[in-house]
Amino acid sequence: MKKNKFSKNWIIKQKRDIYVKKSKLEGYRSRAVYKLQEINEKFKIIKNNTLVIDLGSAPGSWSQYISRNYKSSKIISIDLKDIEPIENLFHIKGDFTEDDQKIKIKNYFGKKIDLIISDMAVNTTGNKSVDSLVTGELCLEAMNFAVELLNKKGSFISKLFMGSSFNAIVAFAKKTFKQVDIFKPPSSRKDSKENFIICRNLR
Repeated sequence: MKKNKFSKNWIIKQKRDIYVKKSKLEGYRSRAVYKLQEINEKFKIIKNNTLVIDLGSAPGSWSQYISRNYKSSKIISIDLKDIEPIENLFHIKGDFTEDDQKIKIKNYFGKKIDLIISDMAVNTTGNKSVDSLVTGELCLEAMNFAVELLNKKGSFISKLFMGSSFNAIVAFAKKTFKQVDIFKPPSSRKDSKENFIICRNLR
């Protein structure tokens, strides 16, 4: 009964959501696209000819935004799910945390890159503390990967939930990058604990 009630409430919320409507009108695959758009409008990170890795990419709206607006960019994405083809995108179906998948990603470019983006989050359990902690671990693993692959002026953007590991991750980011910002995009739902950490210029 609780699950059915949650599903019904979610459907009602989706129907009322202006960003869901807008994404359909503009041909984007999910409302999440506007989070990246708002981040980019504020911090001016994505440029033409950008080499990008998109972690946890399905259904692909972040890659879609970059491909559509920065056509000379080259993107590789990875997710446990397949996604429909996107121009200038090479997609890997797999688990980003596995070493063999990381090697595939590294080999694709064969050199240092400009940007790593991550909208990864665990499937929610209902326990906000657990969800925050596990999603924080994903963010930290992605950040460590970014340190290996980014050039000195590279940038890293990742979802990060408020919770027990939040301050430790931000502190690590500040030791690793010269510029670190925390930003909650206007399109992020008000009842969500999600924020995004925006890191620029490796130390």
